[in-house]
Amino acid sequence: MTNPQIDYAAMAAQWRAERETTLKASRVELLAQLRALGISEVAVEYEGYGDSGNVEDVTVQPAEVQLPEPLATEVGDFAWSLAYHHHPGFENNEGGYGTLTWDITADSVTLDHADRYVECSHSYDEGL
Repeated sequence: MTNPQIDYAAMAAQWRAERETTLKASRVELLAQLRALGISEVAVEYEGYGDSGNVEDVTVQPAEVQLPEPLATEVGDFAWSLAYHHHPGFENNEGGYGTLTWDITADSVTLDHADRYVECSHSYDEGL
């Protein structure tokens, strides 16, 4: 029995397209809910390292608007997913962190992301 070759590039492209479709649908749904509450901006801070991570904070403008907890969780999940979509694997090893700022009025997202890494310089000299 022959083993069919797996086209990993095609699988990755398909997964990326599926994530984009899911993110677009979530964005449309969340945008309507946030606008209905009178929110003009959302900022989400996230951090990941050591093979895990989480959303640290979700804030909205105007500050006096209270974001219901289930909606705050959905917004945080959306931000995490969007960050991961653009920086897959950022939660691994030393990790990464950032802030997603969503201008609700203009429906414009800014992703300010940083990846951490370890740099090593090694030398070995014998019999000098």
